Amino acid sequence: MYERNYKLLRNKFGEFFFPTLFTSMAGNICLFVDGLIVSFLIGASNLAPIQIVAPVITFVNLIYWMIGLGGSVLCSVSKAEFDDETSNSYFSVSIISLISIGVLIAILGMLFSGNIAQFLCISQPELVPDVTSYFIALIIGMPFLCYMMSLSYFIRADGIPSLPFRAILVANIVNICFDIIYIKVFGMGLSGAALATSTGYLVGSILISYYFFKKERTLEFIRLKANSFFKFLKKIVTSGFSSASTQLYLTLKLLVINILVGLYVGKAGVVAFGICYNSLFILYIFLIGTAQTMSPIVSVYFKEEDYSGVNFIVKRSLKIVLASSLALSVLLIVYPQALLFLYSVKNPADVPVVLNALRIFAISYVGTAITFLYTFYAQAIQKNQLSTIISLLEGFVLPISLAVILSSAIGGNGIWISFAMAELLTILFIFFYSKYINKKTNGEYTGFFINKHNDDEKVFEYTISGDVEEAVNLSRGVQDYLKGNKSETLVSLAIEEMLVNIINNNENVDTIDVIVRNDEDNILISIKDTGVEFNPVIEKESLEFDNISVLNKIADKIDYSRVLGLNSTVITIKN
Repeated sequence: MYERNYKLLRNKFGEFFFPTLFTSMAGNICLFVDGLIVSFLIGASNLAPIQIVAPVITFVNLIYWMIGLGGSVLCSVSKAEFDDETSNSYFSVSIISLISIGVLIAILGMLFSGNIAQFLCISQPELVPDVTSYFIALIIGMPFLCYMMSLSYFIRADGIPSLPFRAILVANIVNICFDIIYIKVFGMGLSGAALATSTGYLVGSILISYYFFKKERTLEFIRLKANSFFKFLKKIVTSGFSSASTQLYLTLKLLVINILVGLYVGKAGVVAFGICYNSLFILYIFLIGTAQTMSPIVSVYFKEEDYSGVNFIVKRSLKIVLASSLALSVLLIVYPQALLFLYSVKNPADVPVVLNALRIFAISYVGTAITFLYTFYAQAIQKNQLSTIISLLEGFVLPISLAVILSSAIGGNGIWISFAMAELLTILFIFFYSKYINKKTNGEYTGFFINKHNDDEKVFEYTISGDVEEAVNLSRGVQDYLKGNKSETLVSLAIEEMLVNIINNNENVDTIDVIVRNDEDNILISIKDTGVEFNPVIEKESLEFDNISVLNKIADKIDYSRVLGLNSTVITIKN
């Protein structure tokens, strides 16, 4: 009667997904529009210097993804393990490290701007002056970018997903507005476009700092000794590198592809590649929004061995990225002229090159969606080595080797084809790897996403609404399932006392998930609810404790954590 309906997970996914999607949308759409404004105000040919500097941005993305996202995932896992001190340590080390690294990048970038510009323009030396002016104005904003984006990961993991969206949205609106002010009003050209971006990062950093004044936040800065600090930093980098390595490989890929395009296609090719690359900003709205929603939820549920919950989230995420990538791919294959119009591409020499590149490049979108999501999934289930291998194959080894081989064989078209080929070969690798793991583990890991599965004879999953009668009936139903087990009465009583307490302490709690796992030595009762924060181990005068007093007497152990905006309580009763 009370089978699990996944309503709580569906609602939690939606609660995280839409703010995260809008955050991604705010960032990526504004980057897309930023390129449109620049091409409209000062000409599409100026996309070439911006594209040449793109590896610098992806390198900074690597840093804050690796430390910020890696630290936030470990922070979520620590909360799932009921270890607040460790979660605060990951938070403190991540934010402090990224601010320091961001400042260092800005200083070194300004000191060596000329050398960096010459390196970036190996195949297009005539663009060095434009690249230098754009680079200098952009690099001063890197400390603010690192701080704003890394803090956003932790805020979402702390169950406050709307704040990052608002901060990043405002940052990008400021960017667009100041594009017009700096370029049109002050006539600053390319450097004005970069300075507008840095101004946006500054404003976003100020707004996102409001997190530290919110009462509901659970993460705090703590002081660590130097040895402990660097031990935590090592763990964070190890955890985050697998998914963040996509940005490392993207950085290297952009450097090599820019050179190849310059050699085989010329400046028109660099403009075409810039538009193809900017088209990914639209796709990444859905990919980043979905993957960053999925990642903390999967990491928590996988850690708690709730494999059916993991499976539900992964299927939901996969449907979203497949639908969005297929729609965009079909649109640009059929009607690539839309982007030419938006980017004001009017030069007769550029038009056929851009049209051809867009049609071929768009074929890779669906493959990009699958491999991108899988990279985040592998990291979330702590398979960092697999995530790193996928990132290396898809992001660097395959596209670069294929681009070099195919461009030398068939020219410029070989470069565009290499992207789709790289995605296809990576997916084939994942498919055969999953088959290998399934066979190696004798079926313990199954499916394309190599997820474990619950033993239906030992794991019982239920969902009830916030109704006392349902709670009582469920406790009796669990007792019937455990009939013959010496702890059946204690388990039934523990469930009833905890559920009744949750219902009594909330005006409205519409969904409570209860999972009972019958292991050899213990029976574990996992309860998640969306009610007010309440730790059953710590009594507070403002709450009624009759039920909890009974629960503490019959349970051998009670663990509690507030994670993903949910009360997560695990009750252990020995068999």
